[in-house]
Amino acid sequence: MAAEFEELKKAHPCFSLGAKSNKGRIHLPVSPGCNIFCNFCKRDINDTDNRPGVARGIISPQEAVELVKRAIELCPDITVAGVAGPGDSLATPYALESFRLIKKELPHIIKCMSTNGLLLPDYADEIIDVGIDSLTVTVNAVDPEVQARICESIIYHGRRYEGVEAAKILIRNQLEGIRKVAGAGTTVKVNTVLIPEINADHVVEVAKTSAECGARIFNIIPLIPQHKLSWCSAPGCGLISRVRSEAQNYISVFRHCQRCRADAAGIPGGLDVSEQLYIRPVRLENTFSHG
Repeated sequence: MAAEFEELKKAHPCFSLGAKSNKGRIHLPVSPGCNIFCNFCKRDINDTDNRPGVARGIISPQEAVELVKRAIELCPDITVAGVAGPGDSLATPYALESFRLIKKELPHIIKCMSTNGLLLPDYADEIIDVGIDSLTVTVNAVDPEVQARICESIIYHGRRYEGVEAAKILIRNQLEGIRKVAGAGTTVKVNTVLIPEINADHVVEVAKTSAECGARIFNIIPLIPQHKLSWCSAPGCGLISRVRSEAQNYISVFRHCQRCRADAAGIPGGLDVSEQLYIRPVRLENTFSHG
């Protein structure tokens, strides 16, 4: 398992812990819906914002496979096909459908998926069976009181939960899912959004807990003040550096995150082929939803 992890770090740009690799990735925007209401999240369809939760449009699993093939033609260094939104990958079935097709037609491509983890215990066996090589779970707190300030509510098995009650369910499922998927040999990375006014003094506890559950890499993402957390400040370089250094005591910390769009394609920080792939909004009838 350790050898597989070392090989993955060489081939996956989001697992390169030192200098940036020259490997590329394509994000496939197949997941429009979400099941949690994060106070910092503002999903959108556009071709201008360079941040997570944004794409030019929503594509089908069948279109996703063809786009991966085209992306490799444009950038042969692409080694990874990932789904990172613009909603949650497990809130709708399209991400796992896409990965099944990719596994069949492009078995050499690394399969990478991001999720908020709410439904991770429900789909852990399917994730393992599909052969997801790396799974990213966004865990912003392991204390329900802190989490309740970051995510106001969730939709879980058809019912809406709010506040601390919602936070307890989300945290429980995230940690349970990480344990199960990591225990099966899948490499797990945990993303945590650093919010100075809310979780700055809690992020290290998230890192420690994530490592105890089997996560291998930790990524601290600076908050983009927007939506209901527009009143918060973006963390400065000093705070980011301090928290990363403290987290490093418990888990390997990734320090080169580009905060990529849900339709990013190419080499992070280098060749960008996304505009050649996603020239226009692909299909806008798939409107955003929760549930």
